[in-house]
Amino acid sequence: MTRIIAGRAGGARLDVPSSGTRPTSDRVRESLFGGLDSADVIIGARVLDLYAGSGALGLETLSRGAASADLVEQGRTAAGLIRRNAAAVAKAGVPSARVHQSSVRAFLQRATGPYDLVFSDPPYDLDDAAMTADLVGLAPLLAPDALVIIERARRSTPPDLDSAGLELVREKSYGDTALWWAQPARVDAGQPAVESQSR
Repeated sequence: MTRIIAGRAGGARLDVPSSGTRPTSDRVRESLFGGLDSADVIIGARVLDLYAGSGALGLETLSRGAASADLVEQGRTAAGLIRRNAAAVAKAGVPSARVHQSSVRAFLQRATGPYDLVFSDPPYDLDDAAMTADLVGLAPLLAPDALVIIERARRSTPPDLDSAGLELVREKSYGDTALWWAQPARVDAGQPAVESQSR
């Protein structure tokens, strides 16, 4: 069991799948959303939550003022659970999330975008080639100033951002979890200022 941290649906309880997903810890979510709020990227954003699990990341953005959220989860049981969580959050008067029971690859092939904020929290067993292919498929759906948050195990190979035309903005570790913040590369932007922090 977890909860929406803040916003109109703050405190709403969310169910978490018993197996097959890896929920983002409360500590990581709190730090992540503190950073996103500081960057002022949530209000009015079109959000995409890939490998959504419980839907906690996408639903948190709706609670905090995002305009829309597409939550993608391949597992049938998990997708049903996300729909129940989305209905609980919607009771607070926030927009209803769109839940898609689909593989990430299939969803990206039919989606239209553009998205302003994307969460990609794949299972640990997703191999590097599949991770890269998903990022490449995502790239055409991004708004020019979009932000992509990738969560993986700290011991994992860093995501191949170059292949997807992305550049690293920030990298931060929390114990065994690492977050990479990325954005579409700008040809004239030169080298981005990368922040790297560990805890």
